Amino acid sequence: MLTQVLDRIRRLLGRSTSASASTSASTSAPTPERADAGPASARAPVFTADFGSTRQWVAGRSWAYPNGGPTNPGDNKLDHLVADPSFSRSGTFRAVRRPDGNWNTGLLTTEGSEEGFMVRTGDVLESRVRLPAELGAWPAIWTWLDGDNEIDVFEYHPDNADLLELSNHVRGGSRYHRDPSVGPGRWVDLKVEFGSRSVVWWVNGKQVFADRRGVGRRWRAYLIVNLSVCAGRYHPAPDRAVSEMSFEVAYLRVIRP
Repeated sequence: MLTQVLDRIRRLLGRSTSASASTSASTSAPTPERADAGPASARAPVFTADFGSTRQWVAGRSWAYPNGGPTNPGDNKLDHLVADPSFSRSGTFRAVRRPDGNWNTGLLTTEGSEEGFMVRTGDVLESRVRLPAELGAWPAIWTWLDGDNEIDVFEYHPDNADLLELSNHVRGGSRYHRDPSVGPGRWVDLKVEFGSRSVVWWVNGKQVFADRRGVGRRWRAYLIVNLSVCAGRYHPAPDRAVSEMSFEVAYLRVIRP
């Protein structure tokens, strides 16, 4: 009888000790991370713009312009592209009036550069720009290859002070995005994902447009950053008293999944 009582006590104590150990282990052991939690930090960019680099960028010419430039009146532009580094290499893209009525303008492209970087399907481009204030200014970040493959990360015209033009010329689709945070002289954060089935734009951290058209699986293109000048057909030409204008690009980078 005594032996049975002692066995029962030992079994009870064993269960209690086991439960206590289990509780202690569950409270002291670290909780495993979820498998779908994602990386702890953002992916490193595959391209970070150094506008002063002649390995990354070519200045003052682009095959998006007839014969590579320097003018493009067919697009109602007063541009006369120049390679002068003071017009683009600092990240400030300038335009200065010429005696002939055109404007010396800054343009950089990765096309024809030593590195020859191209964005491709799935890439995400991020940039921060300061918009110009002068009427006639026409800044843009866009893509180009062999007369096509154009995606406009943004275009801007100060006569439509709160409006950004966001366009997919590859498969069609565009949005005139009005935003109270957009205006002459203001800084704007831009993000675009070049998806195969949808190109998606963010402005100042907020998704504003998904075109549901995309660029297809094999799309690729060179980058262009420039400041054009309107000739007056679609947007006002510069006032006669204005002789110079500019917009700034604080950074531009491309992340690849």
